[in-house]
Amino acid sequence: MIDRLHSHLRPLGRAAVAYSGGVDSTLVLKAALDVLGAGNVVALLAVSPSLPQSEKDEAITLARQLGARIEMLPTDETNDPAYQANAPNRCYFCKDHVYRALRQFAQQHDFPHVLDGMNAEDTLDVRPGRAAARELKILSPLHELGFSKNDVRETAKALGLPNWEKPAAACLASRVPYGTSVTPKLLSQIERAEAALFDLGFRELRVRHHGDVARLEVPEADLLRALQQREQITSALRAAGYIYIALDLAGLRSGSLNEVLKTRAAS
Repeated sequence: MIDRLHSHLRPLGRAAVAYSGGVDSTLVLKAALDVLGAGNVVALLAVSPSLPQSEKDEAITLARQLGARIEMLPTDETNDPAYQANAPNRCYFCKDHVYRALRQFAQQHDFPHVLDGMNAEDTLDVRPGRAAARELKILSPLHELGFSKNDVRETAKALGLPNWEKPAAACLASRVPYGTSVTPKLLSQIERAEAALFDLGFRELRVRHHGDVARLEVPEADLLRALQQREQITSALRAAGYIYIALDLAGLRSGSLNEVLKTRAAS
């Protein structure tokens, strides 16, 4: 599949990559570097309170390992009242800010194309941000070529990318139920809570914010371990500012806060 991706990217000549350090955008970045050359590619990392510091640091390190030029672009979506209101289309306002910043940089530095890492399975969940991508003419080569998430991981593994097994991540705002205002202070609280649990050895998790309640999601295989470490988890999350700690017995689900939207639509 890498040959198909290379052939797809080669005619572009020069491209900026909307880069997060996740496996999808890293694969696009690596393929672009291979066929276009480092001088014709730039990795653009959007930086705001919704991006955990640990994710930012890992992304920068990996891009430099790949020999890519990386630019960090501050974005101000968290100051937008439409974003803060946290309606079900919050992601649109986020991506509108992010992609506009990336597109502006690309135009100013003679990169005619901006690529992102959306794959063919990313449209299966609620994705309002795709509308912003279409409006700003962001290209999604993995989606266009029909790459599934498994295809992405297998191709990344074949290319020797060190993050090919990295768990899927999402911005910190995805931990906040719709209708609860999203602020930098709240995002910082969630970041501290999740960082404390990473320090306890959990590799995949989400701390969903429900006011004074932290609802912890971990993979089903880690549920027993979470119960066994409940005292440490409780202490860590209370230190982050939560009063009540809940373990979600359904386990980790990507986009679990969208379940309420699907339930309403079905009723």
